[in-house]
Amino acid sequence: MKKWKAILVTAVLALAAVAGGCGSKGITIAVPNDTTNEARALLLLEELGYITLKEGAGITATVKDISENPYNLSFNEVEAAQLPNVLQDVDYAIINSNYAISADINPVEDSLAIEGAFSAYSNILAVKEGAENSDKIKALVAALESKAVAEYITETYKGAVVSVVKEPGDGFDNSVDYAALAGTKISVAASPTPHAEILAIAKDILAEKNITLEIIEYTDYVQPNNVVESGEVDANYFQHKPYLDDFNAQNGTHIVSAVAVHVEPMGIYGGKQTSLDAIKEQ
Repeated sequence: MKKWKAILVTAVLALAAVAGGCGSKGITIAVPNDTTNEARALLLLEELGYITLKEGAGITATVKDISENPYNLSFNEVEAAQLPNVLQDVDYAIINSNYAISADINPVEDSLAIEGAFSAYSNILAVKEGAENSDKIKALVAALESKAVAEYITETYKGAVVSVVKEPGDGFDNSVDYAALAGTKISVAASPTPHAEILAIAKDILAEKNITLEIIEYTDYVQPNNVVESGEVDANYFQHKPYLDDFNAQNGTHIVSAVAVHVEPMGIYGGKQTSLDAIKEQ
């Protein structure tokens, strides 16, 4: 199995190099291949002064939108979840914190540079349009906006994940009829880390009102939206709004944000290189 995984990773890198190369030699950087996270990675490199993007490229930029590449950087566009696996084969990789944490990479200690807590990339609880004002979702939102969840995020992830809730509450919404919800179930599709872990705290809060929170883990970025759109699952918690907006536009889905919960700063990590100095020294 390990042999086939290694072959698959090598093939992914080879294909990515052909499709995403933006320089014939020099330093190679692996970046996520989904639209919004690729742009986010490129914006981080631009902020660090290594590339310049075309004017107006913004949060949907790809390597094709690089207007200046003074250090002759090459880019491998790789599925976000695979970036930790290819790190050893490239000079650097820009990785979402959730995938870094899952791979036992500490974003705060191991990253060579890390982005600020951009509000545009806050991870959200998303629901089918029209459900955001239901008592079930309002109860879940209140639990996620609780002081217990905010403190859990701060104490557990120590800066690798940051709560964006401005005024955490007690976990309950006074406008919700909790008695009527008693005995009901709320289902949420979530990425394992940190989303399912954070939801576990909300689950305990909802249990106080005899509401069951079912957490269904997914490791991809497509099915969690599909099951919410179909009505199979009540909500999902895995993505930021720019990704959701792009997903809706590409797929004709009708999913909206119910609340922003946290942000996962994206970082650049060394593979073959141990510092960013190698970019300018080549």
